[in-house]
Amino acid sequence: MAGDYAYRRLNKDDAVVLLVDHQSGLISLVQDYTPNEFKNNVLALAACAKFFQLPTILTTSFEDGPNGPIVPELKAMFPEAPYIPRPGQINAWDNADFVAAIERTGRKQLVLAGVVTDVCVAFVALSAREAGYEVFAVTDASGTFDQGVRTAALMRMQAAGVQLVNWFAVACELHRDWRNDIEGLGSLLSNHIPNYRNLMTSYFAREQAKG
Repeated sequence: MAGDYAYRRLNKDDAVVLLVDHQSGLISLVQDYTPNEFKNNVLALAACAKFFQLPTILTTSFEDGPNGPIVPELKAMFPEAPYIPRPGQINAWDNADFVAAIERTGRKQLVLAGVVTDVCVAFVALSAREAGYEVFAVTDASGTFDQGVRTAALMRMQAAGVQLVNWFAVACELHRDWRNDIEGLGSLLSNHIPNYRNLMTSYFAREQAKG
């Protein structure tokens, strides 16, 4: 007998990516991932946004202070994206320009990542849920002080109906079917998961053998 749970999948036609406070100063606080691992995860999520042509919104908090400027790679990847440097609001949802940028997309699924998880991500996630949005918090592209803090933040968001995902799950759920583009998504995954390149090398070898 069918249950009462509805599986709400990410939809590339209804999703918008929010990159919140990935700033040079704040990133130094991230201790639940190694620096290289965290940077890779953030750039992988950004690559997914570009691959699936998702609207993407960048925001920073008090960047003239110790939080520092946005990570330059993100700004370079999305030169035309809405960029909201908040003058002081800790919760990005308290900034009218940020919320207006989301509303202009007309999309209701928010793919959210940021620094730090328990503040910059959780505050936005909870506010967005209250406003009626579906929220998908990308856990491995968000970072904080330690794993204990991360766990508490994830539990708080999950209790509010936030879906917890990693960037790889985001990519696969958006893609739906390998037949949509084997080589395109395979290349993206290979760029950010070294071992995945072995799978693609094997695939290309088989394809060449067929030819």
